[in-house]
Amino acid sequence: MTPTAQSTASVRRVVFPFTAIVGQEEMKLALLLNVIDPKIGGVMIMGDRGTGKTTTIRALADLLPEIPVVVNDPFNSDPSDPDLMSDEVRQRTGQGVEIPIELKKVQMVDLPLGATEDRVCGTIDIEKALSEGVKAFEPGLLAKANRGILYVDEVNLLDDHLVDVLLDSAASGWNTVEREGISIRHPARFVLVGSGNPEEGELRPQLLDRFGMHAEIHTVKEPALRVQIVEQRSEFDQNPPVFLEHHQTEQEALQQKIVNAQKLLPEVKLDYDSRVKISEVCSELDVDGLRGDIVTNRAAKALAAFEGRTEVTIDDIHRVITLCLRHRLRKDPLESIDSGYKVEKAFARVFGVELPDDTTQKNGTGQMKTGVR
Repeated sequence: MTPTAQSTASVRRVVFPFTAIVGQEEMKLALLLNVIDPKIGGVMIMGDRGTGKTTTIRALADLLPEIPVVVNDPFNSDPSDPDLMSDEVRQRTGQGVEIPIELKKVQMVDLPLGATEDRVCGTIDIEKALSEGVKAFEPGLLAKANRGILYVDEVNLLDDHLVDVLLDSAASGWNTVEREGISIRHPARFVLVGSGNPEEGELRPQLLDRFGMHAEIHTVKEPALRVQIVEQRSEFDQNPPVFLEHHQTEQEALQQKIVNAQKLLPEVKLDYDSRVKISEVCSELDVDGLRGDIVTNRAAKALAAFEGRTEVTIDDIHRVITLCLRHRLRKDPLESIDSGYKVEKAFARVFGVELPDDTTQKNGTGQMKTGVR
C-alpha cells in the first residue's frame, strides 16, 4: 500500500460492516443483486423507522472493492469503458494521450430532500460559455454518483419531478443538461436506492414501477435478536477498529464473492421454459408493461452468479420474484402494496410447486417463511 493510500484509509470514515448486520435478509439480498447487475434498476426500501436502512446502504458501499478511475475526473470515468467516460476523457483516449489512473472507493452519494434540480443534474455557466466560447459545466450529484450508489432517504417526500429525473438517468445511464441552446451529456450509471416509511405516504404507482426491486423491512420482534443487534452496535461504537478486525475475514470473503459474481454474470443462462413461466406469472398478476419480466430475469441470473452457478434454478426465481413484482400490482394510488402473497400464489400455480401453509407469515427478520432459503 502506498503512503497516499494508507493516509486515505486512515482518514476514511469508519462504517459498520455489512456482514455484521443481523436480519433484514430481503433488503440485503436486493442490494447485493443490484451491485452485481446495476441494470436491475435499483431498490426501493420501505419499512419502519430505525431498522438500519441507511446503515446497511453505507455498509454496502464500504464493502465494495476499489475501482480504477481517471485522476481528477469529476465523473469517475472508467479508463477502459467508453460508455462510462466523459467526453473529454474519450477524446483524449482517441488521441492516444496517456491517462493517469488511480484506485478509488465506490462513491455513495446522499441526495438531500431539499436538493434543487441544478444541484442534482449540474448546471452550465452561460456567462463563461458566451464570453470564452467554452462549455463550462458545473457537475452535480449525478456526476459524482457515476459508477457508485445514489441514496435517497425519504424518497416518497421528494418532488415527483426530481424522482423522475433520477429514474431516467438510472435507466439510461446518461444525464443530459440543456440550457440556452447549450447541451452537455455525461455518464451517470449508478445503483439507485430509495428508502422511506409507508406512514409518510407512498410513491405514485408510475414512479414505483420504475424501481427494479421493492424490499419490505420490519422491526425485529424476537427479543434475543433485538438484544444481539443492540450488543453489536454497542461493541462497534466502543471500539470500531477491533470490531472491524473481527469481521474482516467475512467482509473480504463477501467482497470476493461479489467480484466473482460480476465476472460470471455474462455466462449465466435462464432456460426458455422458465422465461415463459416468469412472463405467465406477470400476465396472471396483470402487471403493466414488461419491466417486471425483464427485472425478474435479471435478478434470477444475478442470484445464480452470486452463488457461483451458470444455470438459474426455480429456487432462484422464487427467491427474487416477490421482490421484483410486489410493487407493480398496485393500480390505485390509495391502495397499499401487496405483501407478496399474491405473487407467491401465482408463482406456485404457474411453476407447479407447493408452498407451506405459513407462506404469508413473517419471521422476526422480515423474511417470508417459505420453503426456500
